[in-house]
Amino acid sequence: MQRIDGRKNDMLRNLTFTRNYIMHPEGSVLIEMGNTKVICTATIEENIPMFKKNSGEGWLTAEYSMLPRATATRNQRDISKLRNNPRSVEIQRLIGRALRASIDLKLLGERTIMLDCDVIQADGGTRTASISGAFVALYDACQKLVSNNVIKKSPITNFVSAISVGTYHGEAILDLCYEEDFKAGVDMNVVMTDKGEFVEIQGTGEHSTFDRKLLNEMLTLAEIGNHEIIRKQKEVLGI
Repeated sequence: MQRIDGRKNDMLRNLTFTRNYIMHPEGSVLIEMGNTKVICTATIEENIPMFKKNSGEGWLTAEYSMLPRATATRNQRDISKLRNNPRSVEIQRLIGRALRASIDLKLLGERTIMLDCDVIQADGGTRTASISGAFVALYDACQKLVSNNVIKKSPITNFVSAISVGTYHGEAILDLCYEEDFKAGVDMNVVMTDKGEFVEIQGTGEHSTFDRKLLNEMLTLAEIGNHEIIRKQKEVLGI
């Protein structure tokens, strides 16, 4: 099978991280995966939600949005509809869950880290790119807390990344672009740590069902992809 961009089934799209992309946040990154581009920022706030009061722990949460004309047609901003897009809510909850798997909230102390992921150009895999990019922004923000003597030790416990896998013309493929995702028989998003552990697996038979053999093939591809993303994260962070 020939993929749209000529990649082999187990290949990622071109991936780059640009750190300190925005001047003001404690951490900021532009992640580019193929033609998908997401700006991820990490903001430290010296307060916590009510349900965390007097717990001795901090909190980490996320917001996600797709800017108008990030896609082929202009989407409306959430504010113009006076409500959050259900898809955006689902994705930002995923980002928050994924990144909380990378941090010790007790070491963070009673403060909040807010991750903002804004898609400026979409060509598939925006939620997975948001997770992988937001981790780099989060890492930088935590390092800033340490360097400013706010906390003694970074609360980062492990690296986290995410990638899409699926089936296209009956074959398992890694890192789907929009055209592949649109026509995919099965679509999955897999979040993992650098220890090889799974944080979350979201899988749906869009146009076909799948058996255990095919599931194993897709998870193997996800492991390959996440391993490479984490290698790139460590490279850009100088680790």
